[in-house]
Amino acid sequence: MLPDVPLDSIALAAFLAFCRIGACFMLMPGLSSMRVPAHIRLFAALAVTWALLAHLWDSILPFVDRTPDAMLLMIVSEVLIGGTIGLVTRFYTLALQFAGAAIAMAGGYGGMAGTAIEDADPQAPLAAIITISALLLLFVFDFHHEIFKALIISYEIAPLNRLYNSQGALIDVVDTLSQAFYVVLRLASPFLAYAILVNLAIGFVNKLAPQIPVYFISLPFVVLGTLILIYFGISIMLSLFIDGFIPTTIGR
Repeated sequence: MLPDVPLDSIALAAFLAFCRIGACFMLMPGLSSMRVPAHIRLFAALAVTWALLAHLWDSILPFVDRTPDAMLLMIVSEVLIGGTIGLVTRFYTLALQFAGAAIAMAGGYGGMAGTAIEDADPQAPLAAIITISALLLLFVFDFHHEIFKALIISYEIAPLNRLYNSQGALIDVVDTLSQAFYVVLRLASPFLAYAILVNLAIGFVNKLAPQIPVYFISLPFVVLGTLILIYFGISIMLSLFIDGFIPTTIGR
């Protein structure tokens, strides 16, 4: 089939596939981290594009239009589609980072900022531990393979001859945001409830005995209680996060 196709059409088809796959890799969790060099991300996107072309030729080649205006619209549309796929998966890790920061702040660990894993901004060490553990489990359970499958299936849902559907993408983004923060709120709720109860008790004690330095007495209980909850609950928390991440994001 391919020998009868002009070489420039084959090159344009490969470039269009790279636009969607590369945009997804630019935003997906793990590979989009600031700790991953840009050339590694570029080579990974090129390698995956070349590997997936065997499954994508029939979905791309018939719709390649070599006119400049049509090609420009296709490039912009493919970049937006791939970026939406990557952004939908990234929202879950961003929500988990937010929950980790809230847990660290409620547990008394938010005062000292450390090195973040995904972003360049400083992050509490406890939040960084939760984030990197979740990312490690995602790659252990081959979520990147699911991303590859989703990219192939995306050519059936959003074929090349249809331009970017902004309304449908906005609905998916909003639904993913609400679902992601609902999941991480459930995961962080024990830590937040413990912090609220402890601080409420501390406030009552301070009202009853204002002369006692309640802050210095109560801080060890807050820190120790958070450590105990992390020790007994982090495995369940990460397991629930993985169970909530893969079906909802890949299923879209």
